[in-house]
Formats: sequence, structure tokens, C-alpha cells
Amino acid sequence: MKKIIKIILLLALTFSVLEKEVQASKKIKIGLLVPLTGKNSEIGQSIIRSTRLAINKINNLSIEIIPKDTKSNPQDTLRAAKELAKLDIKIIIGPVFNENLIYLDELTEVTFLSLTNKNNNFSKNIINAGINATSQLKTVKKFLELNEIKKTIFLTPNVKYKDEIKKAISNSKIKIIKNYVYDTDPTKLTQQIEKITRYDVRKQNLKDEIVRLEESNQSNKEKLIERLKKLRVMM
Repeated sequence: MKKIIKIILLLALTFSVLEKEVQASKKIKIGLLVPLTGKNSEIGQSIIRSTRLAINKINNLSIEIIPKDTKSNPQDTLRAAKELAKLDIKIIIGPVFNENLIYLDELTEVTFLSLTNKNNNFSKNIINAGINATSQLKTVKKFLELNEIKKTIFLTPNVKYKDEIKKAISNSKIKIIKNYVYDTDPTKLTQQIEKITRYDVRKQNLKDEIVRLEESNQSNKEKLIERLKKLRVMM
């Protein structure tokens, strides 16, 4: 979670500018809203570990991170945020998921650095700090331009945020041949990839080329046939 480390380092730098205020208080308290129980608890624990790594890296004993469990639920997220606000915490990292933001505009005195990659939030006290589709597509576009890549296809997962990805692709102005929407179910994904890559056609072309070489008088045909047969096995 490099993003967490960057956020905490940025906060540490900000607080260091306010050195007099830091010295006047015992601790700089930063809240952390993550799922510590339930189906997304592994994500929450990973963020906790990254946060501890960041704290160790900046080596500032005046900074205290106070985590609270969102349970991946909007109501529990609000409850946990209110508990942090009662501790006079003004900056909270989290929550992770966009759907848990819906009630947080009630706490106008608190600033939330949400880790969501959605960019459809308009609350003044919530800053989306995640990597969204738009920022990712900007990086992709830069890579394509630097490497002068002209032919591009996109593989978009068939998930609830696929429309956001589609919109980001359109806004990026990247010239693409086609945008394929694929199923994330592994049992279906293999067949879809075969269709996208024209697997059957390529396999048949390979067989035809082997037959052609076998019937030809080409001097180095044995080596070529051996190489093609190895490719056929790999397919």
C-alpha cells in the first residue's frame, strides 16, 4: 500500500511546517477508517501494516494513528468516524470503499482522505486519494505515446465500475481498436481470451504452415517444422 505511506508522509510534512503547534500538543492524532472485521478484513489488516510501516519510516513519535473498524458498512463507518471526532481528530484516512462515504458529509469539521478509486464524490470534506480510472488511463496514454504504439485494445472487467472505465477511456482520447469486456469468472475467462486472440484461427494457421513446410523443398524446413511444433505444443 504505497498510497498509504505517501499520504502519511505528506501529513507528517504538513504537520512539521506547523512545528510550534506540534510542540504545544502531546500528540498529532490521525484517524484511520478501515474494515477490520467481515469479508474485507484482509484489506483492512494490510492497510494497518502499511500504516505502521509508514510511521516507522518517518520516525515521528508525536504522530499517533488511531484505527477504527468500518465493517464495510456505511452506518458503522459513520459511527466509527463520530468516535474519532470525539477524540478531537480532524483528519481521517479512509474509508476504503466508496459506498461507505454516504453519511460522512455530516461531520463537516473532519476531513476524510478516502482510499476509494471512485471520482464521483462531491462532498467538500471528502478527498478521494485512491487511484481512479482517469489517472490510470493518463499513465497508459503517456506510455503509448513514448513507445509510439499505434494499435491498442483494452480488456475491461465486467464489474460494477466498468462504465467508469469506459468513460475514462473515452475521455483519454486514446485511439483503440476495440474495448473487450471480459467475465471475471475463471471458467469463462479462458474461452473469452481465446476468442479475443483468435486462438482457433492462429492454431489452424500454424498447422497449415507445418503441412506446407513438410511438402516443400525448403532447405532448412526441418528446423522450422521443429520450432513450429514446439509452438503448437505451447498453444
